[in-house]
Amino acid sequence: MKPSSSRFSSALTGPLFAAAAVDAAIDDEAFLRAMVDAEIALVSAAAEVGVVPSEAAAVIAAACESLEIDIDALGHDAEAAGSPVVPLVRLISDAVGDDAKPWVHYGATSQDIIDTALMLISKRSGAVVVAALEAAADTCASLAAEHRDTAMAARTLGQQAAPTTFGRKAAGWLVGLDEAADRLAAVCEHRLAAQLGGPVGTLAAFGADGDAVGSAYAAHLGLQSAPLPWHTDRQRVLDLAAALGEAAATAAKIATDIVLMAQTEVGEVGLAAAGGSSSMPHKHNPVDAILVIAGAARAPGLVATLFAAATPEHERGTGAWHSEWEPWRELLSVAGGVCSRTATMLGGLQVNSVRMQGNLDATGGLLMAESVAVRLAATIGRSTAHDVVGRCVKTAATSAQSFAEVLASDPDVTAGLDSAALAAALDPAAWLGIATSQVDRAVAAHRDRRRRSP
Repeated sequence: MKPSSSRFSSALTGPLFAAAAVDAAIDDEAFLRAMVDAEIALVSAAAEVGVVPSEAAAVIAAACESLEIDIDALGHDAEAAGSPVVPLVRLISDAVGDDAKPWVHYGATSQDIIDTALMLISKRSGAVVVAALEAAADTCASLAAEHRDTAMAARTLGQQAAPTTFGRKAAGWLVGLDEAADRLAAVCEHRLAAQLGGPVGTLAAFGADGDAVGSAYAAHLGLQSAPLPWHTDRQRVLDLAAALGEAAATAAKIATDIVLMAQTEVGEVGLAAAGGSSSMPHKHNPVDAILVIAGAARAPGLVATLFAAATPEHERGTGAWHSEWEPWRELLSVAGGVCSRTATMLGGLQVNSVRMQGNLDATGGLLMAESVAVRLAATIGRSTAHDVVGRCVKTAATSAQSFAEVLASDPDVTAGLDSAALAAALDPAAWLGIATSQVDRAVAAHRDRRRRSP
């Protein structure tokens, strides 16, 4: 094939948002190769069942393998029919003798070839995305185990809330990545199916052998065989779109946490491969995290487009199916870029445990307000304890006294908690709940998953 004059992603900005291995699996040349693969599988399956003469099938398959195709010219020729399959079939027909011509594209319609080709490139590129998610998860498992007991402030609604550990945060990332990888892998394994229905989904050209040809066709391609042609049942496409969107969202959540933790005033993490500014020499920007967030922001719109296209009319739609072609491939590219960069980002993550402890201590114990209130509630009741501790928080925030000093001088507090109980209530390590066991469970589940992976 003569390569197209343009690549799938922009040569200028594509490297920022795409993964080379994914784009190579979905670019125009790969997409066309998948269409040719579908045509070869079609005639081979029909010959295997006995519908097409084996001699003609061999000639057609050989012609497909040796066909020289100018992708730009094919795209131009596709305008007349609204599909690149029509000029492709013409090229194949022109490349074979008269005896084989009647059997080129026999029994199929353009949608069969394009849907199948999109499923093929999805399976090939989806494996790359799953591998990137797994690589990112492996790093999170190591971070979670290493920092199982590294105390830090948890944050809710943008504010410091209560103590946690960085290991617990990394374990949360880990579970999200594992679940995203599992879902995408399951879709790639069980939901990517060959499409073969003929003009209206009845496979009339194959007579009673339609099911046999369809099964053989799918087997030749390594795709699932659907119970019925899915020309207007786009649930398989939606499953893929949702899984890719979930993977992008999972990556963006991690990147968002990292951007916030890498802020100068916070300084709890940094990235080894950070970028500078065109004007400010001191900047150390978390570029990988920023690009993950930027790339993932495109995914919801692409997912929505595929969902909006899932209502074609009757047996074949009037435009809905056509509208899937570009966003389908773009979503694969976006997810591939986001997930691959997430693996790189996590691999270069630098954890500043000293800064984490410093930020935890900087509130003067205010993060332990819940701990104090819960312990005090045992003697004076929940509502009263909440009000008493809330009063002490306000006093500490507006006076020179620390939270611990205010608590120790408040008679309502000391009536319920002696000095030893108050000290215990103010110890962050004593208010971590089951954070460390959650880390252990997440890491163990990940390692078990990886042991079971093929």
